[in-house]
Amino acid sequence: MNKERVEIEKLQGRYCFACGTANPIGLNLQFYHSGDSVCSDITLGKYHEGWQNMAHGGIISTLLDEVMSWTIIYFKKVFFVTRKMEVKYVSPVLVGTPLTVRGMLMDESEPPKIRARAEIRDEKGRLLVKSTGEFIILPKEKLSSVPDDLKQDMLSLFRKFE
Repeated sequence: MNKERVEIEKLQGRYCFACGTANPIGLNLQFYHSGDSVCSDITLGKYHEGWQNMAHGGIISTLLDEVMSWTIIYFKKVFFVTRKMEVKYVSPVLVGTPLTVRGMLMDESEPPKIRARAEIRDEKGRLLVKSTGEFIILPKEKLSSVPDDLKQDMLSLFRKFE
C-alpha cells in the first residue's frame, strides 16, 4: 500500500538534540506524515556509535522518543512530557544503515495520558527496535514553566497541522 508522504514543518532555531535546527551536534531530524504514522528517515554515523559499528542505545532511544513525541504533536496538538518508555532491541542497529523511524498513536488512553508506539526498520523493512511510551498532557497551570515564545511558536505550529 503506497501512502502519501507529507513533510511536517518544525520549529526553527531551537536546540533540541533530536530535532533542533540550531544544535550543531544534534540529529536535526526531519519528519513526515504518512497514513496514521509520523516518520523520520536517518542514517546514523560514527559519532552515534556505541560498540564498534553499532548505534548507541541512548541515541536509538532518543529516535524512538522523538518520533513518538512528534506523532503526538502532529495528531493531538497538545503540550506534554514523556512519562515512561519501554524499548526492545530486536537486532543491532548498524551505523551507516538507512533507517526509518515510525511513530503511531496507540489506543485512546484516559486523559491526561497518551500512549504511543514506535519502531525502527532498516531499508529492507526489517524490524530492528520497537518501543512503547506513555506521555502526560500538561495542564495549563503547568505551562508557566514553558517560555512564552516557545508556547506561542508551538501554538502556531499546532494551527498549521489542522
